[in-house]
Amino acid sequence: MSAAEIRGRAHDDAAPRLADRTAVITGAGRGLGRACAVRYAEAGADLLLLDVASDNPGVPYPLASPAQLAETARQCADFGVEVVTAVADITDASTVDRAVDLALDRFGGIDVLLNNAGIAAPSGKPIHEIREDEWQLMLDVDLSGAWRLMKAVAPVMVQQRGGSIVNVSSTAGMVGYRNFAAYVAAKHGLIGLTRAAALDYAPYGVRVNALCPGSVRDDPLLEGRMLGEIARSLDVAADEHEAAFVQAQPTNALVEPADVAGAALWLAGDEARQVTGSLLAVDGGFTVR
Repeated sequence: MSAAEIRGRAHDDAAPRLADRTAVITGAGRGLGRACAVRYAEAGADLLLLDVASDNPGVPYPLASPAQLAETARQCADFGVEVVTAVADITDASTVDRAVDLALDRFGGIDVLLNNAGIAAPSGKPIHEIREDEWQLMLDVDLSGAWRLMKAVAPVMVQQRGGSIVNVSSTAGMVGYRNFAAYVAAKHGLIGLTRAAALDYAPYGVRVNALCPGSVRDDPLLEGRMLGEIARSLDVAADEHEAAFVQAQPTNALVEPADVAGAALWLAGDEARQVTGSLLAVDGGFTVR
């Protein structure tokens, strides 16, 4: 490689990794959604941030609020990118379609889709005790929600002849967990959806990958609560749940939201241009045991 090429590469590496690109992120109100949104904004991406921003009577804990979605947008806008928010229920196809239309009207295209929205409960019971409505709710949010976004966004990316879709699954998409059958089924299904979509869209330059976080610490600054809710479903005391999860970690540490956001950024960018249909586990070695 010539000196000029080296200098050119160094210049390219210094540029924001998602400059002049638009990303759509679901579940952006708090937790991993906020962490990924801020990381994408730091990398130069304009953003459409989506969240249901209201509670669901079938989910036994509060979901993100409109104020939390606005706070994510504020933090992202600090990086000088354009940020649009929308309240969107990913179980409603018409709401999803309107949100995608909003992105197209504002930005003219969509380069990255991060399917992050999901719920961890109702859980904590064996299969024969799961009610029909509980089963359907989990699959509708954690699996079909991602499918609805892909269905709406993929034609845009096909027309553009390029794009990256990142589906946030879980280690629960790779292994089983006792008393979490619906969650495990949804997250396994999301990996299957990812692999099939990768083949569908590879001829058009659209990549589809699955990100599988392990036990992610609930960072108060991100207002995350997913790990705490999983612990609650397992009847683990709130002041003991981090220590309980750490015991299962080969690295003796919980995954940090920044670790997952960094992986989500890599999958979205050009460094991963030959990566599609893959699973990226950010789990501190949990699934290799």
